[in-house]
Amino acid sequence: MAKKKGDPKEFLLNRTMNRFQLNYARSVGATSESIRECSPHSIGEWRDYYFSQVRPREHIEALGKKLYVKLTEVVQAELDSITEQDCIDYITRLVIDKTYDGYVRERRTIYEGLQDDLDVKLHPAPDEWDRGYMVDFYIRIGRYYIGIQIKPASRMGSPILFNEKEQERQRHEAFAKKHGAKVFVVFSGKVDDKKVILNPEVIPQIKAEIERLKGLE
Repeated sequence: MAKKKGDPKEFLLNRTMNRFQLNYARSVGATSESIRECSPHSIGEWRDYYFSQVRPREHIEALGKKLYVKLTEVVQAELDSITEQDCIDYITRLVIDKTYDGYVRERRTIYEGLQDDLDVKLHPAPDEWDRGYMVDFYIRIGRYYIGIQIKPASRMGSPILFNEKEQERQRHEAFAKKHGAKVFVVFSGKVDDKKVILNPEVIPQIKAEIERLKGLE
């Protein structure tokens, strides 16, 4: 009988088999290469070839028995050792700790990338700037301050409520009025599993603002 998609028994068998490497080539042979060599016209033909040319039936049955032992002794013992508090702690670490760690790594990656691209020092914004002006970092040019706000990729191109957009505009304008320079929004996201700036066109805009401020000194 075919296994239903999402069958929990199939999931446990698969995870345990992979964990203990029972399906590696050294255990079951190079199955992909072997079936191409066999070029079977039916599953029965492939079964006969495999058991006669790749691994004997007794070997596969022994692997199945080993899998059963791993499940009933090793995995079961591990399951029995898990407490309710372990589950609470795990979910908490996943939601709070790992999310925060990812957030910090993302900000650091973008922060370091901006510093390299702009060849200037970026400073973390004080808390009152973060809350009051929606500014995460700043660049100081003499007596002026350029603001940098970092947003996740999910916010890039997504519809923004008018009130939210207007609030952001007002806060950025207030920053510019007080500190003499613009606030630039930098979108960060993943490309090929690396955190990158998704709107690189902002770099020359920030450079132009830096040069403008230098000219005022």
